[in-house]
Amino acid sequence: MSAAPADWLPFLTEVADRADEIALRFFQAKELRVATKADSSPVTEADQQIETEARALVRARHPELGILGEEQGEAPGSVEARLIIDPIDGTRNFVRGIPVFGTLLAVEVRGEVVAGVVSAPALRMRWLAARGSGAFRDGRRLTVSRVSALREATLFHGNLGSGEAGPPRGILQLIGAVDRTRGFGDFYQHMLVAEGAGEIGVDPVMQPWDVAALQVIVEAAGGTATGLDGRRSIHAGSLVTSNGLLHRAVLDTLAGEARPA
Repeated sequence: MSAAPADWLPFLTEVADRADEIALRFFQAKELRVATKADSSPVTEADQQIETEARALVRARHPELGILGEEQGEAPGSVEARLIIDPIDGTRNFVRGIPVFGTLLAVEVRGEVVAGVVSAPALRMRWLAARGSGAFRDGRRLTVSRVSALREATLFHGNLGSGEAGPPRGILQLIGAVDRTRGFGDFYQHMLVAEGAGEIGVDPVMQPWDVAALQVIVEAAGGTATGLDGRRSIHAGSLVTSNGLLHRAVLDTLAGEARPA
């Protein structure tokens, strides 16, 4: 593909606009159809409609693209590029009427995510990034924080209960090492890291469609995004984001291999 990374943003924005319309139509609806998938996670009619619409837009605008989606699987394209979509990240929030949910969209070219959009319509927020062009929220350029000591850091995390595979090993040690914590979870914690509103986001179980857009946005803001094992891959199975300065200390603390700084 000869397109520059930023050239994908208008298309991703078009998909996000349509996804927002669908999500808001179903959000807090009195009768929302919800099914339980094989992994015990919920899926709603909004998830399915958003992904179906995204696939239709790919066929209409960029039929050469492959697609990887959470709800409808993988479809090959004619080039080494694909759209990766999580139609609603934070489905449990969506079902319960909590406005922290969003559509995650990314374009991957030859194994590298080059552009991404995260759209959270109930929060009226949208983040986007392209390799080499920076990361933005609603037109404001994003930069991660410069905090360099764990004892001064803010940690964002998701579920600390027994559901959804439970919290990661070492999380209590990390909580004890930082200045403060907030339990936002899902995409939002990682966007807050990209904005410089905090330094660390931790998700112990993630799929490629959960990671792709978040990775490119955090990295374009100057941060670091890896799995718990330190691998920079959307297939790492987990996600730790940070301002970069604290990343090694965070991974070591979670692994129980270092004394927190």
